[in-house]
Amino acid sequence: GHTTGPSLNNDKLYKFAYSAEVYVDQVKASLQKSAGYRISSGVDVNLLWRNPDNDDDQLIKITINNVQVENVNERPAAKNIFKGKSTEKIIGKEYLEALQRPIVLELVRGKVKTFYSYQNEPGFTQNIKRGLASLFQLQLHSGSSREVDISGKCSTTYHVRQDQVTKVKDLDSCEIEKKRFTSHNRILDVSTKGTSATVYVLEDSFIKSIKAEENFAFSLNYRRKTGAKIVSKQRLELKSVQAGLGLIAAKQVASVIKTLDPNYVAMPLEAEPVKSECKKCPSLSEHWQSIRELMHPDKLSKPEAAKSFLSFIQNIRKSTKEEILKIIRSENKEILPQVVDAVTSAQTPESLEAVLEFLDFKDTSTFILQERFLYACGFASHPSEMLLKSLTEKFKGDVAKEEIRETLVIVMGALIRKLCDRGDCKLPAVAEAKRLILNRLEKAKKDDNVQMYLLALKNALLPEAIPVLLKYAESGEGHISSLAATALQRYDPSFLTKEVKETMNRIYHQTRRVHEKTVRTTAAAIILNSNPSYMEVKNILLSIGELPMEMNKYMLSMIQDILHFEMPASKTVRQVLKDMRAHNYDRFSKMGSSSAYTGYISRGPDVSSTYSLDILYSGSGILRRSNLNIHVFDRNAELHAIQVVIEAQGLESIIAATPDEGEENLDSFAGMSAILFDFQLRPVTFFRGYGDLMSKMLSASGDTMNVVKGLVLLTDFLQEIQLQSGPTASVEFLGGLAIDISGGMEFSLWYRESKTKVKNRIAMFVAGNTEVDSFFVKTGMETTLEAETSLDFISTVQFSQYPFLVCMQMDRVESPFRTHTTKYESLPSGTRYTARRGKAATLAGNEYPLHQENSNMCKKVISAESDSASSWF
Repeated sequence: GHTTGPSLNNDKLYKFAYSAEVYVDQVKASLQKSAGYRISSGVDVNLLWRNPDNDDDQLIKITINNVQVENVNERPAAKNIFKGKSTEKIIGKEYLEALQRPIVLELVRGKVKTFYSYQNEPGFTQNIKRGLASLFQLQLHSGSSREVDISGKCSTTYHVRQDQVTKVKDLDSCEIEKKRFTSHNRILDVSTKGTSATVYVLEDSFIKSIKAEENFAFSLNYRRKTGAKIVSKQRLELKSVQAGLGLIAAKQVASVIKTLDPNYVAMPLEAEPVKSECKKCPSLSEHWQSIRELMHPDKLSKPEAAKSFLSFIQNIRKSTKEEILKIIRSENKEILPQVVDAVTSAQTPESLEAVLEFLDFKDTSTFILQERFLYACGFASHPSEMLLKSLTEKFKGDVAKEEIRETLVIVMGALIRKLCDRGDCKLPAVAEAKRLILNRLEKAKKDDNVQMYLLALKNALLPEAIPVLLKYAESGEGHISSLAATALQRYDPSFLTKEVKETMNRIYHQTRRVHEKTVRTTAAAIILNSNPSYMEVKNILLSIGELPMEMNKYMLSMIQDILHFEMPASKTVRQVLKDMRAHNYDRFSKMGSSSAYTGYISRGPDVSSTYSLDILYSGSGILRRSNLNIHVFDRNAELHAIQVVIEAQGLESIIAATPDEGEENLDSFAGMSAILFDFQLRPVTFFRGYGDLMSKMLSASGDTMNVVKGLVLLTDFLQEIQLQSGPTASVEFLGGLAIDISGGMEFSLWYRESKTKVKNRIAMFVAGNTEVDSFFVKTGMETTLEAETSLDFISTVQFSQYPFLVCMQMDRVESPFRTHTTKYESLPSGTRYTARRGKAATLAGNEYPLHQENSNMCKKVISAESDSASSWF
């Protein structure tokens, strides 16, 4: 009558052969060349007791014997780390004895009700026994249930067909304490997939054989070739049935256990956390001394800097606050900013406490360190509530330098967004920071204060901030209105309500008041990017011809770019162009130098990236705004990787020109603003006011100004896995970027020429480490990927004649690209087997195409420059 679980016969000893195998390799590789190991043993099973009142309640004893450890794949003797070593030597006498002590299971209706073992055994051996015990959990009818085994409490589905039962475990549903974090943006993250299935073959209602397999696959979203897999297999096969000991007569389970061995205790079946200690690992200060030179500012655009940065973060994550402070306090001012980058990026409570204890926001002399700390907070991959709370406290306290106060609140905005995206919008620290920014903005009187809170909202992207941004976009002055409009531009179109579009239409068509070109063109871009109606597109097209000259040309370029790049609005634009009032020669032949263009940097199977470059001039030929954007996207997500905007206004007086409508009273100003990996940085000012401009022009050396320089943690993924066979595995991917972005603006009244330069130097390093850790052997794989490149953008305007000559150039230098894979198996004694593979390639340099007009004009500008050089004397 045993219908619900496996049934053992009285007085019998069932002898099984058991093996547990682990493989680690790249995702698509065959298992024949994988790193790994196999534990094999005999397993004896016998029935101790059956409940006289319930046949489905039984106690069984399981004993492991004759343990062997070997390679999972055949290897020559020289590459076999287990060769010539006895099991006792590999595992250790104490561990081997513990492993061979029997366990007792109480099975009720096929499920493990209680797991009995000895209390003071090592966690590792207990977990191997738990892995074996979990295999005996089985139900003999199809259906789903929540089941507890070594993996935790998991949703499990059984399919029963005659003498075969298939058990499928949903690994994502398992409730078990394990360490895990991922990167904030999906593109920079790692995709994971895990499956678990066990097939039972039964004979006379008992187990004849079991085959279990778990597969875990991990791949970088931006390069799926870079990844890892772990495969864990268990096999149990019945070899013989012999005469065994008789049953223990008793009414209760407790008295059976006491008779058997009073030292047995009931334990949870789910795995206990275990970690083998690293015996020869260098201390934090020893490790720092070995990489210190690679973190020098001069080496910050090299992959070695990014590599050292990542390894340093890994070590900081294991260190105490005192160890971290010791390094910070002993370092010189050249290297210290890079130490602050790494300590902040580690994102542990200890590292945060250490850096906050070291930095004094009342001291202006450590300005650079404070800024580097704040930027590293803005790029945090998985920020904590504690971090946001600490920054809010600093903002409310004394801050000596106004720029730091500004950066503090901008970073708070970025952290609000990251925490809200993670579903933590209701946390007290998030609610307080949101309230503070919105309330202070409402009370702000000075332009500088308004700008700082608007920049925070541009990072936070709160739905409740949209009405405030609309108010400033429509009624604000100059750059305040422009900033509010560009903040609205960053929202997903799904947030842009009817009210938003009505306001943008009013701004663009100037129905209530006159607006500057920069705000009007941003309003037009918002309308055209958020599913515009037929009439909205028609009204924009009909306005071309009535606008200031350069704005006419810019809007025309924007419409042509939508068509050539097949953007979402292109279908509606094509419908409107069938109407001759909107589409005619008079409208489409407007002169000017402004332009907008979008193209692909790369198109790949995993991710693609685009660049867009738009440039708007004033009627007098002086640059008003240049905007370079790089986006990376896949089928499900998008990342705004880089934006560099150079803006200038009120410069007409230099060349005695007439300002455009609505721009007569603007102060002279030029500056630069950047977004890096979805995080808006604090803008940089080149000059403000006529006096400042003239002094800069007279002393102008054409030097570029640094916008951002440092080390950024991009990919930050860690997952610990409990394998069903007993060992724990960990998968870690870290991706770091060494970055140097600078920009500058030069004027030459002598040559009547202006030049803007933006230089982006980037080096990237990604390190993946996948390891399966048993107490006596480790096996794993290390994967690295490194690349470096430089992207330069130069815009030259010659205003000695009309129309002006404008030449834009966007170049990428030759870029080296290298990958390495190392598979290994190692014993605590230091014996190690490794297999390495590497690959190097070079991506050719490239000058990115812009529209044909630009190419024609560059020929003239370059020939004019060479003529002026040759006729100097």
